[in-house]
Amino acid sequence: MSNILIAGGGFAGVWSAAAAARVRREQGADFSITLVDPGDDLVIRPRLYEPNPERMRVPLARILDPIGVALLPGTVTDVDPERRRATIAHRSGELIKLPYDRLVVATGSSLVRPVLPGADHLHDVDTIEAARALDAHIKGLPDRPAVPGRYTAVVVGAGFTGLEVATELVSRLRAVAEARGAADEVRVVLVERADEVGPDLGPGPRPVILRALDDLGVERRLGVTPESIEPSGLTLSDGSTVPALSIVWTAGMRASALTNSIPGSLDRLGRLKVDEYLQVIGAPGVYAAGDTAAAPADPEGGHDVMQSCQHAGPLGKFAGHNVAADLLGLERARFAAPPYVTCLDLGPAGAVFTTGFERTVRLTGEEGKRRKRTINQKWIYPPADDAAELLPRADHQLVNPMLRPENARSTADSVA
Repeated sequence: MSNILIAGGGFAGVWSAAAAARVRREQGADFSITLVDPGDDLVIRPRLYEPNPERMRVPLARILDPIGVALLPGTVTDVDPERRRATIAHRSGELIKLPYDRLVVATGSSLVRPVLPGADHLHDVDTIEAARALDAHIKGLPDRPAVPGRYTAVVVGAGFTGLEVATELVSRLRAVAEARGAADEVRVVLVERADEVGPDLGPGPRPVILRALDDLGVERRLGVTPESIEPSGLTLSDGSTVPALSIVWTAGMRASALTNSIPGSLDRLGRLKVDEYLQVIGAPGVYAAGDTAAAPADPEGGHDVMQSCQHAGPLGKFAGHNVAADLLGLERARFAAPPYVTCLDLGPAGAVFTTGFERTVRLTGEEGKRRKRTINQKWIYPPADDAAELLPRADHQLVNPMLRPENARSTADSVA
């Protein structure tokens, strides 16, 4: 029996599996679909900056079992496109050589951690394990000695993730400090090597972001980088020090190292360059989706897809559809990215929702927050335990109405 192999159980991998299963059911075809991932859960990674991150996951079996996709617990470590064979390090320790007819590389991305003295003291929210460690650290601060910086958090990187972490930490730190009558000791400092906040977000939402940071009392140290880290704080490149027991690194992402084992060109983020069908250029039978794919999102504007949940889902749906169509000799679909939007959480200050790569502001404050809650708590979750709901949503032609620019206000106003 022919086999479609999907490497990675994040959003792109899950939607690839669902889209391939959808084609299989529609065509009455007989091929197997195997998804390889080292964990048992789909981690809701965009929510890991929130408190209680252990809840931000859905068992993969509840998504895959109803649609007849096999879950293989392990990690794809190498790919041989000529032999169409993948090497898998099984969770048991066994090394498996698994043949495939079509492959989707959807192994995601990871945070680029710095090489700095004391870097092992840094926290991050890149994985559920790291987010849980940060959560436990914050909740344990009241039990630490009353030293300078006990309730100070430094967030390194003022990009999308850094801003969400910094603004959310204001309320998270206050919650634990207030219990000890130390709310006035809470301090959040945002460190950014550029001379402006949100350098990649552009000027559109920046006034909203700066106003939110001011309202929350988040300090900014711009144009500097960390030089060294200690358990009691950090030293910056301008020679200044910040006493802080909590330091969170959010700067820099890179595609999974698996992309290095596949013939083809990589972009600056380590992503595989793909054609209009998401097939890796130079690797027949291999497709890429999610954070491992360098696909055009706006060809006329010269923009590629972002390493984000927003693009991971559609990429997965197109890749899954196309590997199944390719296997069955059907017409493949040219990838078309949905309209680009951003919805940046600003903690107690609300959120800002923008449309287009120019990031035109559409919603702010509580209206933006309602949109963010709906995205985070409803839209990004694939249906579980229900093939009848999941498979129709795996249609690559569907665009969620939440992402349509014309619905920027009406949809948010209708969310309770």
